[in-house]
Amino acid sequence: MSDVLILAIESSCDETAAAVVKNGREVLSNVIYTQIALHTQFGGVVPEIASRKHIEKINQVIEKALEEANVTLKDITAIAVTYGPGLVGALLVGVSEAKAISFATGLPLVGVHHIEGHISANYIENKDLEPPFVCLVASGGHSHLVVVKDYGKYEIIGRTRDDAAGEAFDKVARAIGLGYPGGPKIDKISKEGNPDAIAFPRAKMADNEYDFSFSGVKSAVLNYLNSCQMKGEEVNRADVAASFQKAVIDVLVDHSIHAVKSFGYDKFAIAGGVASNSSLREAFEKRCEKEGIKFYHPSPIYCTDNAAMIGAAGYYDYVNGIRSGMDLNAVPNLRLGER
Repeated sequence: MSDVLILAIESSCDETAAAVVKNGREVLSNVIYTQIALHTQFGGVVPEIASRKHIEKINQVIEKALEEANVTLKDITAIAVTYGPGLVGALLVGVSEAKAISFATGLPLVGVHHIEGHISANYIENKDLEPPFVCLVASGGHSHLVVVKDYGKYEIIGRTRDDAAGEAFDKVARAIGLGYPGGPKIDKISKEGNPDAIAFPRAKMADNEYDFSFSGVKSAVLNYLNSCQMKGEEVNRADVAASFQKAVIDVLVDHSIHAVKSFGYDKFAIAGGVASNSSLREAFEKRCEKEGIKFYHPSPIYCTDNAAMIGAAGYYDYVNGIRSGMDLNAVPNLRLGER
């Protein structure tokens, strides 16, 4: 079988990204234009600004991805693009671009689910990883526990009832004056703090042992900060960050490992922006080693939004015969497993 080269496009939030991926696991190029500096002044992503920046940058990013991979559109087998979930305006830029290239070249078009992309990021560097396994997807918009039954076949067994883990990190970071983006800043300052300094709550859901809830721990941090302010007590930001981070990590680790054992698997993977958190990785490494579970994770560059992961997912969709038509549209609330 000849090589399958996927040109992948990702524009679901504030990263304009394009990549060329060979046979699902070999990244020939991975170009990311990040808008973080632009949105930091607003304390979060402004959808309208993100969409406009995508329009401005997308052609340059794609050209650079093809150039770095040393290929032209004539060498490409198919175009893969994120079509949901995400910010509708941002998604539309990538989807429109992918449809235009597909229409102009006659190349097949494959719409890819963003979360499927995050899960598939694990295939890039872990050549031995194959389904079935359990994957925790933790990012600014999502906290999902997923059973990966096969390539393109998923069952969500747990999800957040309120805030996603990354969203809680951002809100707490803002509350203690660290700014945006919160995840990396809390990860960094936590190293200077005592994770056992403050007892923040860990939520358990009575009706689904795999579900998450992070609004309680976020509220507990805000209440603690207000209480300190009212009493005139000084706040140790590093201790607050470390204690909050430990509360979130404990829940993510406990629920995930419980799921792996309950389903009888011996493989576990993490994905999404929060998966680049060094304390989370360390906690999973220790626990998986103790439980005899093989632990997989992508490099930090493949945890945040990127197009290489979309290329990996797009490859498996392509070989499974999935094709999208010119009616492909952005679906901001697309659920995993939906088409």
